[in-house]
Amino acid sequence: MVMVGKGVNGGGAMPFLHGFRRIIYEYQPLVNAVMRVVGIEEEESNNENSPKEESSRCSSLVELLEQESQSEVFLEGISYALFKVAERGLVYAAKILLRYGADINFEDPVSYYNPLHIAVLRNRPNMVRLLVGHGADIEKRDRIHESSPLDLASEESERLPCLITLLDLAADVNSRDKHGKTPLLHALASSDGLTVHNTENIRLLLERGADVNAATVDGETVESSLVFLVKEALDASAEDAAEIGKFCLKATQLLLSHGVDPSCCVNEDGDSSLTQTSLEHFDLLFPLAVLLIQSGASLVCSHHSSSCWSGYSLLFQRLQTALLRCTDQSHAADLLEQAEMLLDLARVNVPTLNLPSRVELPVANLDSHPYAQALIGLHNRVVEREGSPPPLRCLCRAFIRSFLQPWPLEDRVKALPLPDRLKEFLLPELTYTPKAGWACFKPQHTQD
Repeated sequence: MVMVGKGVNGGGAMPFLHGFRRIIYEYQPLVNAVMRVVGIEEEESNNENSPKEESSRCSSLVELLEQESQSEVFLEGISYALFKVAERGLVYAAKILLRYGADINFEDPVSYYNPLHIAVLRNRPNMVRLLVGHGADIEKRDRIHESSPLDLASEESERLPCLITLLDLAADVNSRDKHGKTPLLHALASSDGLTVHNTENIRLLLERGADVNAATVDGETVESSLVFLVKEALDASAEDAAEIGKFCLKATQLLLSHGVDPSCCVNEDGDSSLTQTSLEHFDLLFPLAVLLIQSGASLVCSHHSSSCWSGYSLLFQRLQTALLRCTDQSHAADLLEQAEMLLDLARVNVPTLNLPSRVELPVANLDSHPYAQALIGLHNRVVEREGSPPPLRCLCRAFIRSFLQPWPLEDRVKALPLPDRLKEFLLPELTYTPKAGWACFKPQHTQD
């Protein structure tokens, strides 16, 4: 029999021992005995057993628990053992421990996680299903980080099986912690675009009804999380910027398809929206600017209107700055072509760009700007085109695309009872092909 329930001096349980010390001196021996019986020592991690081995260990575990059932710390010991077998996904052992009265909501005195939390952290979906089925609180938050099981599952792509399981078991997809953070915000905030890519977690949460407009008490939103990552890309290496960009594009596509507004100021302090950020650095974030414009994102702040920012002004301001630093004529031609292409793409959804009343441009022949004439020429072409009423077919296209939102529109357009050539006209994005070097994010130090 395992000797448990005695203090270090042989007397009764010692009330001053708490946390880790209490585990060691009081009920760790029983926990160790359970772990030996089920074939898992502290240093081991392999828990694959044949049916015969599992049956034998079930019998041995029952025998051990029968022997120790009168111990003063029996329930504490088997409850902590439940935490340990939950960590390793030993469903058969967990069933026996629960049958003998293990506390399903037992908190590890060191981490304050309970068996459900640790099962999620170790990605044990079968254990998650067992624990919830036996009454574990699916919304229980830990006392240190205030994280629910769904929050923990959302934070790592490897935990997707647990995320699916929890949602199938009716976990609240829009539950909030004390800061107002939802599982979707956890999934985005924990993604760095390099080592953590929670794209599938984000997709699943959105499909199950996650609120794209949720905000924390500090004003953090899905858009602010993406803006933060986009700005990280601008300060990264070329390789990292391209990698972060891939994640940002995928996440943006998912959020756009569920109705997020990328042109609304992130908060009342006027922090840049996603559209604003993309146009402020359109040459470095070109694929993001293309995606947002193709999706029909507003080219002015959708909260404060043009009094906050104008996409046309931002585009020309950035173009002037980039061209002023440019020493390569072919690169300068690319910059001008990119700006004009973005304006052409914008007209698909907004046939009339509603130009700002005043756009600051260099003065040809009087200004030191090396590409003053090219900038003036581009602006004049835009003004001339805006001076003529847009064709009726373009107005109709913009109306239909607006009616079919949210983006992407391909499936809805293809379902319309129209000839194929008209469907192609409604979906010019399907024929868009970026030039070499235009399809990835670039950091600021490579702009010249």
